[in-house]
Amino acid sequence: MSITAPKFAYLDISDPSFSMDSDAVRDARDTNWYAKTNYGIAVLSYEDNAALMKSPKLIQGSAQWPEHNGVHSGVFYDWWKENLLVLEGEDHHRIRRLANPAFSPRKIAVLGDRFEALANELIDNWIDSGEVEFVEEFAAPFATRVLCIMLGIEESDWEKINELGSTVGAALGITIKQELPEIDAALRELQAYGADLIRDRQQNPKDDFVTRLVEANREGDSLSDEELQNLIVLLIFGGMDTTRNQLGLAIQSFARQPHQWEMLAERPDELAKAAVEEALRINPTTRWVTREAAETFDYKDLTIEKGTTVHMFTFASGTDPEKFSNADRIDLERESAPHYAFGGGVHHCLGHFVARSDMMAALPALATRLTNIKISPEGRWLPDSGNTGPATLPITFDKR
Repeated sequence: MSITAPKFAYLDISDPSFSMDSDAVRDARDTNWYAKTNYGIAVLSYEDNAALMKSPKLIQGSAQWPEHNGVHSGVFYDWWKENLLVLEGEDHHRIRRLANPAFSPRKIAVLGDRFEALANELIDNWIDSGEVEFVEEFAAPFATRVLCIMLGIEESDWEKINELGSTVGAALGITIKQELPEIDAALRELQAYGADLIRDRQQNPKDDFVTRLVEANREGDSLSDEELQNLIVLLIFGGMDTTRNQLGLAIQSFARQPHQWEMLAERPDELAKAAVEEALRINPTTRWVTREAAETFDYKDLTIEKGTTVHMFTFASGTDPEKFSNADRIDLERESAPHYAFGGGVHHCLGHFVARSDMMAALPALATRLTNIKISPEGRWLPDSGNTGPATLPITFDKR
């Protein structure tokens, strides 16, 4: 009796022309639940992302990202090995446990009105023109100033924070090696900025996020100043970069479905949450979530060897037609289901509530003031792998 070997696709995810939103990825998902890649395997289906995302046989796999791209030393390399994204075991649990009080949903929720006011303030600056470079004039200042509000730092610093955070954010893309000198320099500056913030709040506490982190860790099992600094740096580049990119991706998605945009404009309070979740589901800035096999194990028809990098393709799982009807379309009245834009399991993004809250302020503010949005083909985009989004996004629109 002959045994037929399972079919699977191969995807070169380091190719700058690689696209998640492509027939190649859809065909790979139709062929099998996984594909082989030059970084390991890619999990494509919703069902298998859901099953493996929380598997105890997989650990956080992002620790190897620099090595995958030929980076073996430097400021970013050293910092990456010690930040919360890649830590495992007791160190991860301890830092996450001590950081949790600063992420209180109640504390963040009370900032909703301020986030909405900021969104409208930014829109006021350009709404009469009928066109805008969306990243420069809205997504970047909104995401960065929200971060400044939370951290209790001067909003006038937003341009510096945005520049540094954006430069460090390039480390999550496939161009990391080429941009490493700039990444290391920006990270060094952010580390100094974070250290100054911590020292100031230790001496002059305020009602802000950094103070809550400092005060939560003064007694007992506390974070060291270095751990606090690493966490602040992660918050600055991770929080700002994610929201900025995701807002641009959301505008791209809604521009393709003006009916859904009009529905949000008519029912902003009711549909704000659905708008954010659907934008995250069909067009996430985090294109994959990385895990590593902690042991050799069998899953379905595949033996996954210890040490194998396993990429959970969030875009492919979020648009899986086996899970969602009209899977690649926004449906604000869809019965919600979990997606994995913020990961899952013990490494579920600590700042997910912050990102959701500020986008729930931004998208309704935009929808109630702009209509007939058109995306210019002249925009520039980051590679469609790792973390993606628009570098520039010129749009035209009509004022309501």
